[in-house]
Amino acid sequence: MTAAHAIQIDRVGPPEVMELREVALAEPRAGEVVLRQTAVGLNFIDVYQRSGAYPIDLPFTPGNEAAGVVEALGPGVRGLAIGDRVGYAAPGGGGYADRRVIAAKHLVRLPASIDDRVAAAVMLKGLTAQILLHRVFKVQPGQTILVHAAAGAVGLILCQWAAALGATVIGTVGSAEKANLALANGCSHAINYRTEDFLARVKEITGGAGVEVVYDSVGKDVFPASLDCLKPFGLWALFGQSSGPPPPLDMQILNRKGCLFATRPTVFTYVARRRDLEAAAASLFEAIAKGILRVAINQDFRLANVAEAHRLLESRSTTGATVLIP
Repeated sequence: MTAAHAIQIDRVGPPEVMELREVALAEPRAGEVVLRQTAVGLNFIDVYQRSGAYPIDLPFTPGNEAAGVVEALGPGVRGLAIGDRVGYAAPGGGGYADRRVIAAKHLVRLPASIDDRVAAAVMLKGLTAQILLHRVFKVQPGQTILVHAAAGAVGLILCQWAAALGATVIGTVGSAEKANLALANGCSHAINYRTEDFLARVKEITGGAGVEVVYDSVGKDVFPASLDCLKPFGLWALFGQSSGPPPPLDMQILNRKGCLFATRPTVFTYVARRRDLEAAAASLFEAIAKGILRVAINQDFRLANVAEAHRLLESRSTTGATVLIP
C-alpha cells in the first residue's frame, strides 16, 4: 500500500473535528481507479455530515465532488486510461484527499475547455442544477420561478441557466452585496430576506399569481412561506436545509394551499444510471462551453485549512463556489 493524505473525522461536531492525516491507499479493486486529485469541491452536504445532521459511519472523510488525473486502473475498468482528466460527483464521502480510490462508474472525462478547479466546483452543484431544471421540474420559457439562496454556489448556476431557458427568475439573498451578485447572474428580481418580506415581494412581483416552482436549499427559515409563493399545482423542490430541516409536512397543507406538489430530490438518485450521468454531465459541460454558465469560484483554501472553509460556509458568508486544493 502507498500513502495519501486525507481529512478524517472520528466524531461529529464543529469544524475542528476535521484533521489532516496520512492514510494508507489501497490497491484498486475490480471496477475502481486510483485518482490523484487536483481540486475538491465544498458543499453543504459536507457540513451536514460533519455536524451529525446526516448520519455517517466513523471514521469518515467528507467530500463528494472533485477533479483529478487517473493514476492506476483496477481490473475490468473500461473507457478510462491512465492520465485521463476526470471529474466526479459521488455519494459516500472520501473526497477531501490528495489521492483516493474510487469506483470508475462515477467518473466522467473532462473536456479540454473545463479546467480542474471549475470541474471540482460544478460536478455536484452543476449536476444538481441540471436535474432540478431539466428533470425535477422542466423549466419552460415564460415561467416564473423562485430560487432561495440565489447567490450561493448552486443558486448562481440555477439562476443563470433558468434565465437562459427563458424563465423569469426571482431570487432571495441575505445582503445587498448578494442581491447585486444575483442580479448579475440571471435574476430579474433579488429579494433581501433580512430586510424584506419575501412572500409579499413575490406576490407583488407576480401580480398575486405566484411562481411555478420554488427551488429551496434553505429549509426551515423559509417554510411554510415557500409554499405560499406557489401557484396552484406548483412544485416545492427542497434540495437542502442550510437553516435546518423544515418541520414534518402535513400533506393536507398541500391541498389547502392549492393542490401543490412537494419533492425532496437528490442528484445521486437522478444520475445513478450511467446513461443519465453522461447525459447530465454533457448538458452541463455544453452550457459552460457556450457561456450560458459562468462558474464563480470566489473562495479557495488549502485542504489543510478546510475548517476555516466550513466556518465561512456555515455562516453564509460565502458566495459562489468554494474549492479546496490538496
